[in-house]
Amino acid sequence: MINNVENKPSRIIILGYMGAGKTTLGHALSKVLDMPFYDLDWYIESRMRKTVSQIFEERGEEGFRTIERNMLHEVAEFENVIISCGGGTPCFFDNMEYMNQQGETVYLSATPEILYQHLQMGKKERPLLKGKSEEELKMFMQTQLNDRNVYYNQAKHIFRVELMDTRDKIQFLAERLINDLGIKKNNTNTKL
Repeated sequence: MINNVENKPSRIIILGYMGAGKTTLGHALSKVLDMPFYDLDWYIESRMRKTVSQIFEERGEEGFRTIERNMLHEVAEFENVIISCGGGTPCFFDNMEYMNQQGETVYLSATPEILYQHLQMGKKERPLLKGKSEEELKMFMQTQLNDRNVYYNQAKHIFRVELMDTRDKIQFLAERLINDLGIKKNNTNTKL
């Protein structure tokens, strides 16, 4: 935990494709910067008392995206927070413009190979990926990335991520991102 931090933004909003490491890096930043962390999907599930999949089933994508926008506007009003968004959040309504107005937006940019490896390590089942072979999955991800990059690249910061398969790598990336954001820490030995 860091008590002596300079230039800490009141909101850091992390975006990027599924598997980029938004939640992993968000948690790491939360610990290092001593700021609460909110995963927008988890926030939606908590407030709606349903899973994202259930909301999609009941209301369709349009219904889900409306709820997502409303919840984004709610959580992005909190002070001194780190927020990670769903992969599609920046691509609907005026969400990307709104996020840029609310805080420091960070696009976690990763190759399809890194995304694939992260998704293989993750425990979360993703309906969009069900039944796809490794090659089909990589092609699907590349197509979606190409479509979404127009939104992702509007973030104030574009941060290239590598494989996050150890605590040391996560710590290194968190420290590098803190540096990229211009946040000055007096205590540099903070561990996750």
